Amino acid sequence: MRYWYKSFEFLKIKHSYIFYKTPTNLTYWWNFGVLSLYFLVIQVLTGVFLAMFYDPSILYAFSSIMYINNEIYYGWWIRSLHANGASFFFLCVYFHMFRGLYYGSFLYPRQLLWKSGVVLFLLMVITAFLGYVLPWGQMSFWAAMVITSLISSIPLVGSDIVFLLWGGFTIEDATLHRFYALHFLLPFLLAALVVAHLIALHTHGSNNPNGITGNPDRLPMHPYFMFKDTVTIFAFILILTIIVCWFPNLLGHSDNYIPANPMQTPPSIVPEWYLLPFYAILRSIPNKLLGVLAMFGSLVILLILPLVDFSRIRGSQFRPLMKFANWVFFVNFLVLMWIGSQHPEQPYVTIGQISTLLYFSHFIIIVPLLGIIENTLMDIALPIKKS
Repeated sequence: MRYWYKSFEFLKIKHSYIFYKTPTNLTYWWNFGVLSLYFLVIQVLTGVFLAMFYDPSILYAFSSIMYINNEIYYGWWIRSLHANGASFFFLCVYFHMFRGLYYGSFLYPRQLLWKSGVVLFLLMVITAFLGYVLPWGQMSFWAAMVITSLISSIPLVGSDIVFLLWGGFTIEDATLHRFYALHFLLPFLLAALVVAHLIALHTHGSNNPNGITGNPDRLPMHPYFMFKDTVTIFAFILILTIIVCWFPNLLGHSDNYIPANPMQTPPSIVPEWYLLPFYAILRSIPNKLLGVLAMFGSLVILLILPLVDFSRIRGSQFRPLMKFANWVFFVNFLVLMWIGSQHPEQPYVTIGQISTLLYFSHFIIIVPLLGIIENTLMDIALPIKKS
């Protein structure tokens, strides 16, 4: 009986998570991975509940959302938790990725871990955009119209892709059905990729602030770091609860409470706040095709980091130049987020173009150049020290 009980494969979870050996010097920056997983669970559970009452048709989509808000018992709470939970999900993922950038968690032997994380982020962006369209308010409709129309700029196949997405020659019921089906299914694909991401993490273990191997100096995940994770989870739950219950529309756009009207264009078309940096990059380039390529390139370019960081020192904590460059990158990302929320006029257009150039320069020029400079300085300093 005891052998039969232990033979279950799922019991390995206990050994891969509870008894997972963790570096002793991890800080709270390492908690955002667990927080991201927690908010993914919230999104899946609340999304399944909302799917029970949502009607994916252009005639009834908006009214079904109002029905959930006003008629379903605690429906307003579930929908607010789903909408604001997406913001918290992206917030945790952004902090998680910036921590990886800052501490060099994308370097050997964790390249697969970083690349799987980037793929997860790409799927998150697609899923979030699809979900933004579903309420079928003014901002939802025009966001779908603008973003999907941009695909038509792709030579040869662009128009065919748009026709496939729309299900016809314009945005209609078929479009909403497609977006609804994909938005419902992609989170389950995300969950499967999260499992693969965790397997890649447990293969080589977690990085640490010092950036050096600390295999002898490790503690089991339980109870030390599980308690640490629990503290941050409760802190974020408290903040999310306050927003959901008292400020449910704080992170949303008021125009999305107006039914979609194809005959009336909103004064400004903006996505959710967590997609604003990439929207700013899209608008910063006058050429339509180059703008689309730059927007997608701003996501894909994250994959090249393991190839362009030539420094022999992991992370930024012991590299003053790289530390400064990473904080400049972080501030520039916030600037792009602000630019994306502004009207496409001067001086915002010029600022957006400068920020876009700086964004791509960080990966293509700054990271490899600083690595070469630091390695050269180390090679010069070591013989002097030995002598």
